[in-house]
Amino acid sequence: MSRLERRYRWLLRAYPTGYRSDYGDELLGVLLDRAEPTRVSPPVREAWALVLGGVRARIVEAAQGPAWTDGIHLGVMVLSLFNFAVLIPYASSVPVWLGMSGLVVLCVLRGRLGLAIPLALLTGVKVVAITLGKPWLDETLLPVFADAPWEGMPALYGNGGPLAPLASWLLMILGLVALAIREERPRRRSWWWLLAVPLVAGTDPAWLDLVAGSPAAVVRVGLETVLLLAAVYAGHVTGDSRWGLAAALYLLPASAVLIETMATAGRQDVAHWGLLLLLTGAATAVPLRARRHVLL
Repeated sequence: MSRLERRYRWLLRAYPTGYRSDYGDELLGVLLDRAEPTRVSPPVREAWALVLGGVRARIVEAAQGPAWTDGIHLGVMVLSLFNFAVLIPYASSVPVWLGMSGLVVLCVLRGRLGLAIPLALLTGVKVVAITLGKPWLDETLLPVFADAPWEGMPALYGNGGPLAPLASWLLMILGLVALAIREERPRRRSWWWLLAVPLVAGTDPAWLDLVAGSPAAVVRVGLETVLLLAAVYAGHVTGDSRWGLAAALYLLPASAVLIETMATAGRQDVAHWGLLLLLTGAATAVPLRARRHVLL
């Protein structure tokens, strides 16, 4: 295998497995036939087109099944990942609840709704109890302070109240119940989603300090922006509303954070919420425009 062929094969991995099985060899043959004999790397424009084509193919493949079911499941999954990440710096103080929150993430990823619902219910009630200063089910020492690697962080949910955590966990539970009532097991999500956890570990949306240039806060806002832009693009490509629905589920707890901290919120907090609102609105509106354009 030549170096050029290896690089083309690597670029073709952007396409879904099924697409590569059906058309990969044919597409590779066309690319190699058109290449100059002395070339060892694909042209930049051609490489970009292959990657973009693969991403579009993956988006189209993902837009299968009922949009509202898949959108709720996707939104619940994102909420479960971010809620789990908030607890990580406090692992030694709440190990059981951190483990249960991690199990919720795995159950949601793999579509195990029957197990995810009771785990989410128990963990959500415990989280709300911590925000209210109540030791529930076990004798958790309150307030809950971060472990050594995260020393200096506020106490768990120390800069906010119960409204935002309650909204986040309640939305998760209601979404899981709605999916379970349908009696149709949602699709399994990619394990790649777990990479979001270390990126946002320890970032409570109630105290994102962007003015101070906190790396964790910047990374979280950057990840939110990338995911929401991806939702906008996916809606544009497919005219499908599932990504907008997932974005709306994420926006609701973020709105609860702003409402709860309105008295102390600064411009950065309002700007952060405004960015989420703008991108969520775009992710919701773009599919409608795309479908209208197709009809016209």
